[in-house]
Amino acid sequence: MDKLLVQGGGPLRGSVRTSGAKNAALPILCSALLTKEPCTFTNVPQLNDARTIVRLLNKMGVTGERTESAKVEIDASTLSTPEAPYELVKTMRASVLVLGPLVARWGEAKVSLPGGCAIGTRPVDQHLKGLEALGAEITLHAGYIHAKAAKLKGARIVMDMITVGGCENIMMAATLAEGVTTIENAAREPEIVDLAKCLIAMGAKITGAGTDRIVIEGVKALHGAHHRVMPDRIEAGTFLAAAAATGGNITLLNAPVSDMDAVLEKLRETGCDISISGDSIMLKRAGALRAVNVRTAEHPGFPTDMQAQLMALNVCAEGTSVMTENIFENRMMHVSELQRLGADIAVNGNTATVRGVPKLVGANVMATDLRASACLVIAGLIAEGETLIDRIYHLDRGYEHIEDKLIGLGASIRRISE
Repeated sequence: MDKLLVQGGGPLRGSVRTSGAKNAALPILCSALLTKEPCTFTNVPQLNDARTIVRLLNKMGVTGERTESAKVEIDASTLSTPEAPYELVKTMRASVLVLGPLVARWGEAKVSLPGGCAIGTRPVDQHLKGLEALGAEITLHAGYIHAKAAKLKGARIVMDMITVGGCENIMMAATLAEGVTTIENAAREPEIVDLAKCLIAMGAKITGAGTDRIVIEGVKALHGAHHRVMPDRIEAGTFLAAAAATGGNITLLNAPVSDMDAVLEKLRETGCDISISGDSIMLKRAGALRAVNVRTAEHPGFPTDMQAQLMALNVCAEGTSVMTENIFENRMMHVSELQRLGADIAVNGNTATVRGVPKLVGANVMATDLRASACLVIAGLIAEGETLIDRIYHLDRGYEHIEDKLIGLGASIRRISE
């Protein structure tokens, strides 16, 4: 199992290019199941999760491969087995996103209940409720979701809660349903908008993506398309937080500027100077960091996927911050690892009170989930001495060549393979 050895103490300086968005790429790769014609996707990040989706599609008989470093070509005309087995789905929750496309095009699907990071229960009930509203018959048996529908029919679906994955599954299924589907209380995340752009390029009729009401007019068939995946706003925020924490000066290239308002505002509150030119973000920290309060929320609020990274920044900031996690009930597992480095954090329910300390000291720590991994990397960059981070397979699920990018910014970090 690989580990990262981080030598702290130096500021990050230079420029780094943002990779394609993991959370946009995964549903977009699954959308290829909706058509018998080839699809080409570019700006697809080289991540374990993306590789898992392609392997899953191959398992179903779909022809799919990465033909260039950031390009994936998928031909689902060869689809033969509409089943997502446990051995693949257990490693990545996003695998459940094949459910909607399979039912819509094939008429049936057998998908294992999902796994992924242990950051909360994240049930799939909203996915199933939406598909049932479209006319699918759903049964659960032996850890699998079985779905059947001779033909899906449009419906008005009111989501009980905002769910990005549930909204994506329903959107994809509704593109081939008879009639009009309206999703109320829909997720507004930029990744939803990017999926809609991809589906529209394939011939779907969708309006309202990015608002809380999405309307999909079903069509008889979708065709192949080319689509470029949006840049990753969470990766972008992670590098900016790392630069702020280390007292650095970086330029972020190919950044999704318009999707990062909440994160940029918090970084400005810490005392960082931020300027924007086109799709580039320049961040510079000259003075001491100021502690900032954070409350996570659905987009356009502060993203839950950036909570851990901001906590790593707050642990060495001047003052006390209060950080409240409103999305997932088990997303404070990085706290105990930060405490091993010397952080002063008290947790009460879903709220962490962080009191800034003068310094952190390197130690052996263990990553518990994807964003906690990034948090520990940032903490290691500002700690005195060496920090050894175990279980970084989480990190490889969501960050493309993160150690290479950090080395390019002057960090002392290396991967240790066992």
